Amino acid sequence: MKIGYVQFKPKFGDKEYNVSKMIDMASALDAQVIVFPELANTGYVFRSKGEVAALAESSDGPSIRKMQEFSKKKQALITFGFAERDGDSFYNSAAVLTPEGQVRVYRKVHLFNEEKLYFQRGEKFFTFTWRGFVFGVMICFDWIFPEAMRTLALMGAQVVLHPANLVLPYCQDAMITRCIENRVFEITANRIGTERGLKFTGASQITAPGGVILYRGTRTKEEAVAVEIDPELALQKSINNFNDLFKDRLPIAYKLS
Repeated sequence: MKIGYVQFKPKFGDKEYNVSKMIDMASALDAQVIVFPELANTGYVFRSKGEVAALAESSDGPSIRKMQEFSKKKQALITFGFAERDGDSFYNSAAVLTPEGQVRVYRKVHLFNEEKLYFQRGEKFFTFTWRGFVFGVMICFDWIFPEAMRTLALMGAQVVLHPANLVLPYCQDAMITRCIENRVFEITANRIGTERGLKFTGASQITAPGGVILYRGTRTKEEAVAVEIDPELALQKSINNFNDLFKDRLPIAYKLS
């Protein structure tokens, strides 16, 4: 299976441009799984709840529909971040779209900085199976909580899809550790550029079980990258003849007294 990402610079508030840019960059990418950044269709730096309300859309909104059409045409699993409206509530969400027409939405559990002013937090992680392999989703700041990827791994995830708008310099290196301790593949799709004074770090990354960096992108350039993987490798949790990372866990020892 070939998995990849699109790293680009969204224009804040211009959903038509952003979605078209995403499709244009991904069209020539030879990949069955493609991940785009967090809040890729809107931009990231909201300054009011009114801006969120004006740009957010439901899980069957126009951005989702257009990307769903692309998923079918491309015959690829697509994941991208969007501002989700659910009634009077707003979420920093990721849409997961399959060429078979399935739509799943993950709502970011760990909100970063001023996101807390505009979005409600999600409440759970989930995994899903597509073409025989198990995938999980997390968004940006979820990376700093080891419980996030561990939960997905314990739920069977072989590949973790990770839309991001990273501004801290630590995630790319931290994902090495996450993939060592959970033995999963992960795709971090970051954005580049500066938006309303906030600078993003780029360097999108695909990491393999054992912490092997399969590809780390540039910090400043737009790019679409794919690598070939064998997701079956993520099922192997043994690190020697005596130690299995999951079988050796002792949950009763981790309880807080």
